[in-house]
Amino acid sequence: MEIIRFATLKAKPWRNGGGATRELLSGPADQEGGWDWRVSIADVTKAGEFSPFDGYERVLTVVEGELLLLTVDGTERPVEKYRPFRFDGGAPTTAALPTGDIRNLNVIARNGVFKGYASVIELSKKRAQPVFGGQVAVLLQGQATVSDGAADAADLGRYDAVAGSDEPTPEVSGRGFLAVVSIDPVTD
Repeated sequence: MEIIRFATLKAKPWRNGGGATRELLSGPADQEGGWDWRVSIADVTKAGEFSPFDGYERVLTVVEGELLLLTVDGTERPVEKYRPFRFDGGAPTTAALPTGDIRNLNVIARNGVFKGYASVIELSKKRAQPVFGGQVAVLLQGQATVSDGAADAADLGRYDAVAGSDEPTPEVSGRGFLAVVSIDPVTD
C-alpha cells in the first residue's frame, strides 16, 4: 500500500511566479525526460496565465477556496469548489481569483495516450471506498483511514494520497470528502 504524505512533498514554484505545485504521482515511471500523466496539487496565489501543456488534457478541481475564474481560449468559465473542469492543456488559459487564493487538484494526461478523470465523493464509515489500480485517492477534508484488507491500516491527513492497486486493493473509510482520480490508457 503506497501512501503519499502531502507534508513531505516539496513545492515547486511556477515559471510565472503565480503559484506552486506539489506532484503526488506521475507516470509512466520508465518515461525519460517527462511524463505522460501527472496528478498534483497547486496553490494559486496570483491572477495570471497558466503554463501551457501542448498535447495534454487537463482536469482541474478547486479543493480549497471557493472560486477560480478561468478564461480558456477566450471563454470565461467559473470553476467552483469540488466541481472538476476539463480543458485543453495547450489552450491559452488565464486565471482570476475573485474570492482569494485557491488550491486545486490537477490531473494532466497526454492526448491519445491516457485519459484522466476526477470525481469528489463523500466518505462513509460504513462503506469503504476502494482505490483500484490506475487510481489515486486524495483526502480533501475530514478524517479517514486506509487499509489494504490485511492488518495494515493508516490514518490519512488532509491532502494525503493513496495509490491504487488491484491486489490487495486499498480501501478508504471515514468522514469527509475524497477525490478519486483515474488514469486510463487510451485504446483504439
